[in-house]
Amino acid sequence: MSAPVRATIVAANWKMHAPDPGGWLATYDRARGESADSGGSVRSGRGAPRVVVFPPYTLLPGAAAARGGRGDVELGAQNCHWEAEGAFTGEVSVPMAAAFGARWVLVGHSERRHIFGETDETCAKKLAAVLSHGLRPILCVGETLAEREAGRARTVVLTQLTRAADGLGREEYRRLAVAYEPVWAIGTGRTAAPDDAQEMHAAARTALGEIATPELAAEIPILYGGSVKPDNAAELMARPDVDGLLVGGASLDPAGFAAIVASAGK
Repeated sequence: MSAPVRATIVAANWKMHAPDPGGWLATYDRARGESADSGGSVRSGRGAPRVVVFPPYTLLPGAAAARGGRGDVELGAQNCHWEAEGAFTGEVSVPMAAAFGARWVLVGHSERRHIFGETDETCAKKLAAVLSHGLRPILCVGETLAEREAGRARTVVLTQLTRAADGLGREEYRRLAVAYEPVWAIGTGRTAAPDDAQEMHAAARTALGEIATPELAAEIPILYGGSVKPDNAAELMARPDVDGLLVGGASLDPAGFAAIVASAGK
């Protein structure tokens, strides 16, 4: 039996920045066209990368309008509440995000966990909400520098993963994606060594096999996030369990992001 083919996903997290969606897409398209003209190749057996852009909520309608009916770029929300509606001032529900064009949602990004105090329990509720409303989650997990230096990196990451994703249904696991983002590498210019990323991704896949099945775990894309740039994307993507990239600051430059997408497809 041949190994399952996992989707290659490259995600752009614009965070609290506001590029013009139309201008960003136009520049991205020009850069992607130039990459194709120069003979950029697609990773053997994986197909072209699936691109997902996560703008701030206020830009989702404009991004959806700029995207039109194209199928090569999808949209996602950076966060959500686990309830569909209610007295939650300042929050946005999954159905609200979907109404404005989101088809993906980031769950448990490190900035949500470490700045806004989200817990494994709230992440589990958000993950369940995203799946129950038919959208696709990218569950983010990762350790701090102190946790890594204390030798607890794997324990922290696998605990975050299993507390959120344990007990899902078969089809829910098939809509799940995971992003390993070591907190110490986000926005710092430091990147996990490709072999370190591979080791953690392989451990995460093993853990997914234990809470789901090894067959389902083999289908779940696991992305790497943390100071991803055009000059390190290809080396990270060369590792067998690195199925994509979650790009933060570098995604604000559409031409640079296009180069990352091209590298992920080689």
